[in-house]
Amino acid sequence: MTIVKSGSAIYQSLGKDGKGSVSTETGALSNHPYGFNTRFEDGKGTNPEELIGAAHASCFTMALSFALSDAGFDDGELNTIAKISLEKSGDGFEITQSALTLDASVKGITEDKFEEIAQGAKENCPVSQLLNTKITLEYKLAN
Repeated sequence: MTIVKSGSAIYQSLGKDGKGSVSTETGALSNHPYGFNTRFEDGKGTNPEELIGAAHASCFTMALSFALSDAGFDDGELNTIAKISLEKSGDGFEITQSALTLDASVKGITEDKFEEIAQGAKENCPVSQLLNTKITLEYKLAN
């Protein structure tokens, strides 16, 4: 089974003065603004790193949710933030890290079992596998 989802981007007037917009197939984003000022300054809109962070946080959290459920844990809540690091590299930039921070409440799980399941989700969620960068995970677990 292959699932294909799409996103699109438009950028008009090139370089720093250009303005872009991104859209998703589902309409969750529709011509949402992005550009130099939203990526490197405080402009209103989004940027690729923010979108990658949202994608990674949601993918990891869903993978962890399913893995916990498969292990018999169905009562809980997971809240994840993914911070994407963009660093200067030569003449350009590169994404050097996705730092996942998780606040979790899972009834009845031990710390060791949670660590095992969470690390597996971090390594195996499809977005983690796509990213060619360092991925870290810090979490706080409450039962």
